[in-house]
Amino acid sequence: MPAAPWTEGEFVERLRTEGQRRYHDQHPFHELMHEGGLRREQLQAWTLNRFYYQTRIPIKDAIILAKTEDARFRRIWIERVRDHDGREEDGADGGLELWLRLAEAVGLARAEVASLERVLPGVRFACDAYVTLCRESPLVVAVASSLTEMFAPDLMSKRIAAWERHYPWVGSEALAYFRGRVPRARRDGEFGLAFVVEHARSRELQTACVAALVKKAQILWHLVDSVALATGGPTAVVPGALHAP
Repeated sequence: MPAAPWTEGEFVERLRTEGQRRYHDQHPFHELMHEGGLRREQLQAWTLNRFYYQTRIPIKDAIILAKTEDARFRRIWIERVRDHDGREEDGADGGLELWLRLAEAVGLARAEVASLERVLPGVRFACDAYVTLCRESPLVVAVASSLTEMFAPDLMSKRIAAWERHYPWVGSEALAYFRGRVPRARRDGEFGLAFVVEHARSRELQTACVAALVKKAQILWHLVDSVALATGGPTAVVPGALHAP
C-alpha cells in the first residue's frame, strides 16, 4: 500500500528543512565573501560565472510555462521571465542587464561576460542540469525545484550589507540586482510553495518535489564550489543525503 501523504505542515517543514540545510549560503566561499575575505579576482570570477546561471533562469521558466494549460498560472509565472529579460514596453531593465552592470562595476568587460566564453565547465554543467531538471520533470516538480527562492531574501539582504561594507569599490548603485531580488524572491517563493503544496497530493509526488528542491540546492552549491576551486578559495562537499521519510 502506498504511503499516506504528508500533512501540509509536514510537507512544508520537509521542504524547508531539506532545502535550507543544503542552501549555498553555507558554502565557505560565500561565507568568506560575506566576511570581506575574497580577493578582487575571486569576486570577479564569481560574478562572471554566476551570470551563466542568470541566463538559464528565464529559459527554465519558459520551459515551465510550456507545461501548463492554466492561463492564470502562465500570467503569474511569466513575470519571472520579465524580471530577468526586462520589460520592453516600459523600458524597465531586467535582471540580466542589472547583472552585466554589476560585472562592469567589479572590473569586468561587459562583452566578455555576455559572451559566456569564460564560464567554467563545472558551472556550465551545473546550470545546464537545472534546465534539464525542469524540462524532464512534471510541472509541480519543476516548480518545486525553484523553491530555493524561499531562502534567497535573507541571503540577498546579507549580501548587500556585506558588499557595501567590505567591497565599497564596487559601488552601491551596482547592487541593484540584489536589492530587486529581495521582494521578488519572497513573492516568487510564496507563490511557488503554495502551488506545490496544493498540487503535490500523493506521497510519491511530495517526495519527488523534495528531491527536486534538494537537487537544485546541490546545483547552486556545485556552482560556487567550481568557482572556489578555480580561484583557490575554500571548497566543501554539499551536505548529505535526504533525511529518512
